[in-house]
Amino acid sequence: MRELDGIEREVGENADLSIIWLHGLGADSSDFLPVIGQLELPTAVRFVFPNAPLRQVTINGGMVMRAWYDIMGFGPDAPVDADGLMQSVAIVRRLIQRELDRGIARKRVVLAGFSQGGAVVLHAGLGDGDSIGGIVGLSTYLPAAHLLESATIPTDVPVMLAHGTHDQVISLTLAEKSAEFLKASAVDVDWSTYPMGHELSLKEIQDLSDWLRRFESQ
Repeated sequence: MRELDGIEREVGENADLSIIWLHGLGADSSDFLPVIGQLELPTAVRFVFPNAPLRQVTINGGMVMRAWYDIMGFGPDAPVDADGLMQSVAIVRRLIQRELDRGIARKRVVLAGFSQGGAVVLHAGLGDGDSIGGIVGLSTYLPAAHLLESATIPTDVPVMLAHGTHDQVISLTLAEKSAEFLKASAVDVDWSTYPMGHELSLKEIQDLSDWLRRFESQ
């Protein structure tokens, strides 16, 4: 089994649900550790927080930082680093397989991601035709949507998307268009907005706890 570049935490004994959670641009695997204690978990859960590769990021003047793919801009016409995006998608799919190899059922694997990490998990969870338990995208968007147009998108994967109405990094309009694209592709999208910027809120975490309770009876 390949060693994880990141952090792993288990809540409860004999975890039967795995949440693979990707951080945002410039952060690292420790970024969302505090959220674990704020979630009301439905079952024993293994959290897997991987690190993004180190790479130059164009929008930040070429500075080297942890990034799931290069960012050239967030506007509707900004070019997308599709190669970098798909390299990170491959990382996530290897992590999914890692959980399967450890005895977690595919429908008990949830992908979560914030900002850039959310973009990666949307592609990783919807782009290969195999259903997983669910996908959580926080303050995120769907770059390179055309890559999913030629994919067999599983329509039985629930997706929770949450965004701040005052997000200064990824516009609400861009996020709404991404949600609309997924809904038009027959994806089961739970879309919510919160009066906040590019961040998490307590109400959002409470709603995520409620959303995760769907795994109590599965």
